[in-house]
Amino acid sequence: MTNRAEYSEALRAGEGILRLEPTWVPRSFMIPGGRLRLHPDDLYALGGHRGGINERWFSSTTHASNGPDTPHDEGLSYVRAGEKRFLLKEAVETIGDELLGAKVMEREHGWNLLCKFFDNLGPIPHHMHQTDEFAKRVGQKGKPEAYYFPPQYNVKENNFPYTFMGLEPGTTKDDVRRCLALWGTGDNGILGHSKAYRLIPGTGWQVDPGLLHAPGSLVTYEPQVNSDVFAMFQSIVDGRLVDRSLLVKDVLQEYWGDLDYLVSMLDWEANVNPKFAASNRTLPTPVHPHAEEESEGYRENWVTYGTGLYSAKELTVLPGRKVKIRDGAAYGTIVVQGHGKIGKFAAETPSLIRYGQMTQDEFFVSYSAASESVAIENHSEAEPLVLLKHFGPGNPDAEGLRKNHK
Repeated sequence: MTNRAEYSEALRAGEGILRLEPTWVPRSFMIPGGRLRLHPDDLYALGGHRGGINERWFSSTTHASNGPDTPHDEGLSYVRAGEKRFLLKEAVETIGDELLGAKVMEREHGWNLLCKFFDNLGPIPHHMHQTDEFAKRVGQKGKPEAYYFPPQYNVKENNFPYTFMGLEPGTTKDDVRRCLALWGTGDNGILGHSKAYRLIPGTGWQVDPGLLHAPGSLVTYEPQVNSDVFAMFQSIVDGRLVDRSLLVKDVLQEYWGDLDYLVSMLDWEANVNPKFAASNRTLPTPVHPHAEEESEGYRENWVTYGTGLYSAKELTVLPGRKVKIRDGAAYGTIVVQGHGKIGKFAAETPSLIRYGQMTQDEFFVSYSAASESVAIENHSEAEPLVLLKHFGPGNPDAEGLRKNHK
């Protein structure tokens, strides 16, 4: 589809809502955790050389950075409109003013959000994402990100439900420099200067650029800026060697051997902050008082907040209830529990998904539909209907929760 009228017609037919196909992403250097409801026989559906599928991306207009074998559309979300399918990215490029609103398109020039489920058997290396200052030097942008651990996907915690974050107060830059100098000799000891936090379903974290972190084994819902910059600072994780190229993949070549430069990419004060948890943990925050909401048939919490770059909500519709929910911005949404309707579409949480199979659990809600309110029905008399909703930059409803994040 290349005709603006066709994209507009698909949006009109969905009454301002688009149904999305599942978007699966493999990672060659990780072991999938097996909790994304993808059939066990399909975890390596793209071949062993591509790695296991341990991520599902939502409402994505971002191409996955997975090396030379990466297909042209890997990581990109497809819209299913009747018998037709097209990339959400192409729709945003063509009718972004209808999908996101004219003001957002003028300001952002697109859907500047990457959101995913991350599902790993064990931990991944202690790493950081560059700030805008350092990312711009390699033609990219910095990457803050957020975590939320949905209880519905974390009945099983897998091998390491802890995340190392930041550095212990008192750690020096020379300590980290010595760790980087030990690369290639075995475990470089970087975790000896950090602290692990127990991951608790139903809570989350804000991870700003320049912060070291080693995500653990809970299924993680991750709204983030649509960038793939990072630098691994740990040489061995879970018994597996980490190639040094992953330390410098987003660093100008002239600095690959400059340990002082590599350490300088860290936000030092944020890493050694003695109140790290208090500064970075995010607990669910009611959108409105729950007693008020429950009388109307629902509960809604902010689960990601504090930065104007993205935000996310968890909406629970009580059994047998029908509600109308208004939001101030377009959003993507994934159904994580129950079944019912979203707008005119049937919605349900799948039990098991085959690779390439269509589901009824993911949608994109346009600005016009969100601002006018979306009707959501729970068709169960016993089970709640639960949705996670991810918003891009500048959601006006989240402004009251802003903090001074970089």
